[in-house]
Amino acid sequence: MDFSTITNKLEGEIANLAEMARASTIIDPSLYDKYDVKRGLRDINGKGVLVGLTEISEINSSYTDENGVSHPKEGELYYRGISINDIVNGFVEEERFGFEEVMYLLLFGKLPNSSELSSFIKILRSFRTLPPNFVRDIIMKKPSIDMMNVLARSVLTLYAYDDKADDITIPNVLRQCLQLTAQLPLISVYGYHVYRHYHTGGSLILHNSDQYMSTAENILHILRPNSKFTALEAKLLDLCLVLHAEHGGGNNSTFTAHVLSSSGTDTYSTIAAALGSLKGPRHGGANVKVIKMFDDLKSSVKDYSDGEIVGYLRKILRKEAFDGKGLIYGMGHAVYSISDPRAEILREFAGQLAAEKGLQEEFELYRKVERLAPEIIAEKSRIYKGVSANVDFYSGFVYTMLGLPVELYTPIFAISRMAGWTAHRIEELSNNGKIIRPAYKAVAARQPYKKITERE
Repeated sequence: MDFSTITNKLEGEIANLAEMARASTIIDPSLYDKYDVKRGLRDINGKGVLVGLTEISEINSSYTDENGVSHPKEGELYYRGISINDIVNGFVEEERFGFEEVMYLLLFGKLPNSSELSSFIKILRSFRTLPPNFVRDIIMKKPSIDMMNVLARSVLTLYAYDDKADDITIPNVLRQCLQLTAQLPLISVYGYHVYRHYHTGGSLILHNSDQYMSTAENILHILRPNSKFTALEAKLLDLCLVLHAEHGGGNNSTFTAHVLSSSGTDTYSTIAAALGSLKGPRHGGANVKVIKMFDDLKSSVKDYSDGEIVGYLRKILRKEAFDGKGLIYGMGHAVYSISDPRAEILREFAGQLAAEKGLQEEFELYRKVERLAPEIIAEKSRIYKGVSANVDFYSGFVYTMLGLPVELYTPIFAISRMAGWTAHRIEELSNNGKIIRPAYKAVAARQPYKKITERE
C-alpha cells in the first residue's frame, strides 16, 4: 500500500484529530493585551521590537519631532549607509550591472573599486556549476510543482557534497554562501524546465550557464529556449535583484537566518530555513498575488475608468472579489507608510520597459490602482501610518513583461536575497551572540492527572 493510499484512508480520522488540535490551541485574544505580548514582534502601532543591531542596512519611514512625537515620511533604504537611490543612479548612469556590486557592498561594507569588483565577479562566476549528475539525480528524479521546494531540498542535498559542510568559520561560510548564490539560479531555472516538461508536457531544454554574463543576464540566458534578451530586459532584472537584495535584519526570512545562525548550525540548514520562510505567501509570494489580482480585475471591470476600478477595489475589501481575503495586494508595508523607495525606483523603470513592450495601457492601469487604493483602504480602515504601494506591486508586472513564469517569481527573490542572508549570517557569527530564544508566557490552566479508566 503506497503512502497516498494510506493518507486517503486516514483522511477522516486526521480531520477529526486536526479539529481537536486546533480547538485545544486557541488562546483568548484578550490575554495578548493583558500580558502586553508583542505579537509578531511588533507593537500595537506596527513598530518592530528591537532584538538586535546591524550595520548591513537601514530602513527609515518616520521622524520624531521636538516633542517626541513620531511622524511618517517618505521611505528611505540604505545599504551599508549608502542610499539605495544613489546606488541605483550610480550603476545605471555608468551603464553597469549592479547586483554583484551591491552584494560586495553588503558583505564587505564598502563599494568595490574596478579591480576588486572584477575579482569578486570572477569568484561568483566560477561557482556557476552543480555537482556531476546533480540535475539528473536530484532535480529530475522527483519533479516538484513548486520551485521553492526544489531550492530548499537541493540546498539541503548540497550539504552532502561539501567536505566542510559543518565548518562555520567565516572563510568557509563565505565560500559556501557565494557558491550557493551562484548555484541558486541554475537550480531554480532547471527545476522550472523539469517541472514544465514532466507536468505540462513542455520541451525540456537545459542550457549551460555562461561564465561571462552578469547574474541577471545568465538567468535570462538559461531560462529562454533561444537564450535571447534585450539590454533593457537584463537591466530591469538586475535592478530587481538589487532592490530585493537586502531589507534590514527584521524581515521574516533574514531573521530566520539570524535565528538559525545563532544556534551554530551549518550554512545549508540556515539557507534552507530562510528559503522556507520566503516561500510563505505573506513574505515572498506577494507579487504573484498582485499579478493574479490584476488578472481578476481586468476580467471583472467593464473599462479602466476610475469608477470601475474603485468599485472593484471596494469589493475586494468587502471580501466579495478575488480571493475573498479582503486584501489589496501590493499595497501597504510593515515599515513603510508614505512610500516604499524600492517601488518608487521600480515604477520608473517599469514604465520604460512597458514602452518597449507596447504595454503602456497596462502600466497606466497599475498607476491608477496605486493612486486609488490608499483612498479606498482609508474609507474602511483606520490607517495609523499611511499606506502606499510596496515593491511587490510593480515587481510582478516587471517579471510578466520579462516573460518570467510565475513559478520563478519567489525564487528570483531568493536569488537576490542570498546577498542579505549571507551578510547577516556572517554578522551573527562574527559577533558571537547568544542563541536567540524569545520568551512565551504560559497561560494554560492547571489540571490534575487522571487515570485512563477515569477519562471521558
